[in-house]
Amino acid sequence: MATSAGRSVFMGPRLRRLRRDLGLTQADMAADLEISAPYVALLERNQRPMTADMLLRLARTYTIDLADLAGDGGADNTARMQSILKEPMFSDIDIPALEISDLAVSYPGMAEAFLRLYTAYREEQLALADRRAPALTGGASSSDSEGYDANDPVAEVRRFLAARRNNFAVIDDVAERLVQATSGPSGFVERLKTRHKLQVRYLPPDVMLGSVRRLDLHRKQLLLEDSLDTASLNFQLAQQLVYLEMENEIGTALEDGQFTTKSAELLARRALAGYAAAALIMPYAAFARAAETRRYDLEALARQFGASFEQTAHRITTLQRPGAEKVPFFLIRVDPAGNISKLLDGAGFPFAKHGGACPLWSVHDVFKTPRQIVTQWLELPDGQRFFSIARTVTAGGGGYGAQRVERAIAIGCAAEHAGQLIYTRDASAPRAEAPTPIGVACRVCHRPRCAARSALPIGRELLPDDFRTLNVPFGFSAD
Repeated sequence: MATSAGRSVFMGPRLRRLRRDLGLTQADMAADLEISAPYVALLERNQRPMTADMLLRLARTYTIDLADLAGDGGADNTARMQSILKEPMFSDIDIPALEISDLAVSYPGMAEAFLRLYTAYREEQLALADRRAPALTGGASSSDSEGYDANDPVAEVRRFLAARRNNFAVIDDVAERLVQATSGPSGFVERLKTRHKLQVRYLPPDVMLGSVRRLDLHRKQLLLEDSLDTASLNFQLAQQLVYLEMENEIGTALEDGQFTTKSAELLARRALAGYAAAALIMPYAAFARAAETRRYDLEALARQFGASFEQTAHRITTLQRPGAEKVPFFLIRVDPAGNISKLLDGAGFPFAKHGGACPLWSVHDVFKTPRQIVTQWLELPDGQRFFSIARTVTAGGGGYGAQRVERAIAIGCAAEHAGQLIYTRDASAPRAEAPTPIGVACRVCHRPRCAARSALPIGRELLPDDFRTLNVPFGFSAD
């Protein structure tokens, strides 16, 4: 088979995989296709190109879709490998783009093995960082595990997402097709009705008994709390569609993880279902294009896609599809007490693995100005600079007396990407030349003149105050 440019197409590994999946020998396939067994062997070894006639024979003989056999030509694997090979550890190896493409197309098994090995390596790197984190963020001594729990399900899921840059291209692709079939959120109810024979009913909170969504398969009903706002309602409808129609894709993604507990696997499954639901409401291609056009204006994007501020902020951290990467963001969500309930790192921000964040970060201060976006330039002790956007979000409510939970969300990116954000155009906002000096956590921050400090840095001795009391909580030598 030749393309319009005259380039031959070789599909040996895919033909071999098809034959093995069908349980056939080369002689069996040759007999079915009315060709010789040696010719099948040549095709599988990429010593003969795949012709259009042979593709049609395969499709007719084994009742398969030509698109399924042809696949994407290894485009996804090529993009993923190109992204990985930009890592500093490969910087001294000159690998032409054509070689990467040839490997992905001609040897998809080898490409998949490389990608799996790299992902496993990243997960082990993150796990090692978690093991070392307590010695940096507090605890009694660095000679033992200091409370590190290798089986912490939340930490496991964070590593699982971080190792994949919080992006799952296969889920995005399936979501795109489902969006086309449903015409977006407006068609979710109809899809549930026609494809799954489910009636959607809206019931008051006292009838729902603490649930916001419940699938009643016996009565063929999907029950939703009637006080949900539009964004939350769309998300719940999308999530139920995901559980009904995307279980295979979620299961495949989970198989790639190395979970040590059932709780971690269930948390990861929930995270992937949420990812898929967001992909139905904010499809990758359309959302990424809109994000660039609107210069990452979260409130404008939320209105365009009928999503909440938090849903939009979360989705914007997922725009790292290999070959279609956008600005990399991190996200953190905290409550008024400083507890971290959501953390996604796609921008290389060195979050503390335990404890809270720096009190000088505006994410802790925006509770004083509800619903207002506060921007801030941040500088870490090692000189790294980031740009942060913080705002409060509300969960619950929906009626008088209903419980509401106020939290703060902050997203940010490295300073070199900040110029692409609309928020840096505000002349009255804080300037990049005057960043707020913050630390990862007090125990690893060695800034000596911080009035907000709550703990003595590791490795520093407290200065006596017999003759002098400093204007900071903990005085210690600066060297």
